[in-house]
Amino acid sequence: MLKALSITAASLALAVSAAPLAAQDQTREERAEQAFQELVEGRTAGEPTNCINTFQPNRLRVEEYVGLVYERGDTIWVARARNPRSLDRWDVPVIERYGSRLCTNDVMRTIDRSSGMFSGALTLDDWVPYTLNESAED
Repeated sequence: MLKALSITAASLALAVSAAPLAAQDQTREERAEQAFQELVEGRTAGEPTNCINTFQPNRLRVEEYVGLVYERGDTIWVARARNPRSLDRWDVPVIERYGSRLCTNDVMRTIDRSSGMFSGALTLDDWVPYTLNESAED
């Protein structure tokens, strides 16, 4: 009986250790894209634009390995980074605006949250609005 118990314990240990391995099969970019798809689930993409109004700048955040996200009401605006691998959760965007709107041609760079050091230049594609579907609200 002791032998059967040790085999069961070994099987359990193997199953538990295999779970993280399956998660490691996905790259960081794939996990980030999956998280982004969950973020926009139940929303419809609208017409891209190069500038958006940002009335509350504190609603702007980095979506790791994707780009920048700005939330306003039932709409989230997403501007994908042209080099998403250089954008992670430790990055803080620093944006020099040329007007009252946030535009993809504004000068953008990132600094590391922990060190405050320059971590990269940020270049974005157009802002795409994702509006909550009426059926998703119910």
